[in-house]
Amino acid sequence: MADSIMSKAATMEIPINSNGDTGTLPEDDSLEQDLQQVMVSGPNLNETSIVSGGYGGPAGGIIPTSSIKDIRMKSRGVGLPNSQSAATRLSQHTDQHPGSSNNNTGNSTEELSRGVAVEKLDSVKKWGINTYKCTKQMFSERFGRGSRTVDLELEAQIDVLRDTKSKYETILKLTTALTTHFQSMVETQQALGDTFADLSQKSPELQDEFGYNAETQKLLCRNGESLLSAISFFVSSIDTLVNKTMEDTLLTIKLYENARLEFDAYRSDMEELSLGPRDAAAMVRIEMAQHDYQIHRDKYERLRSDVTIKLKFLDENKVKVMHKQLLLFHNAISAYFAGNQEQLEQTLIQFNVKLKPPGTDKPSWLEEQ
Repeated sequence: MADSIMSKAATMEIPINSNGDTGTLPEDDSLEQDLQQVMVSGPNLNETSIVSGGYGGPAGGIIPTSSIKDIRMKSRGVGLPNSQSAATRLSQHTDQHPGSSNNNTGNSTEELSRGVAVEKLDSVKKWGINTYKCTKQMFSERFGRGSRTVDLELEAQIDVLRDTKSKYETILKLTTALTTHFQSMVETQQALGDTFADLSQKSPELQDEFGYNAETQKLLCRNGESLLSAISFFVSSIDTLVNKTMEDTLLTIKLYENARLEFDAYRSDMEELSLGPRDAAAMVRIEMAQHDYQIHRDKYERLRSDVTIKLKFLDENKVKVMHKQLLLFHNAISAYFAGNQEQLEQTLIQFNVKLKPPGTDKPSWLEEQ
């Protein structure tokens, strides 16, 4: 019965007017009763199928309505995992606000750059004020208008050190020149000895005479190499004492003198402010000047103590080093010019001096290129 009714309904024509509305159908009581019966006794709509190929089409074109419902639910986001929904919302939020993270990064970078610029500006400002005060104090001392802090005992020791360094530099310069000249003499003696030895082989009538001179030059050359090693050791020790130990102490003295100038500059500034008015603004400036004065005073006293200690150790080290080196130099020179080869070798052993052949201190031809 249901099939006959459906076939009858399928073959009916529904008139449609120009506005797209269905036209009125003639009343048919039997048809209405049959449709009501189909609605009551018919199958569940959730379990029905839709024929894609029209009524009476092949079974391959049937699509269950439950699958369509699932497709609609998925398209609406129903039934998706929470992670996918969260990712979707995050992507939507990112699409809506694409420049929020970039703006935060740009703001933090701008704040950092501004902070660095402010620090540099403050540093330059402090440096300018300090330079102005120190320059003013320096000219005041030079023209006799300002007072200067003086430690007479320490200043005398510093003057002695500078004079000593100057004289030791002269010794270093002269002994270096002596080493250069003596090395040339040893090389000349070696070449002369080789020439005498060669001529003794080629001149039978003067073989003995050339042989004696060749042996003498070789002996002088060997003793000269020993003396050259002793002088080179002496020069190396003097160079270390002058250009490292004394130079380090003089560097500390330079820092001490700069600290003394800064201390006197801030002391003079504080004294000038103390002689001025005593209003609220002046008191604030006086307190700041006293604070800066105390900082530079502590720095000055600390460096003065460092200079005193270094001068003491330098004097002890200088006496110890020079006592050994002067004894080495004297014994080596005396033994060489006395022709005492045994004493010269004993001197090298006593002071742990290694024998250096001539020309070892010169750079190779590859290093000269």
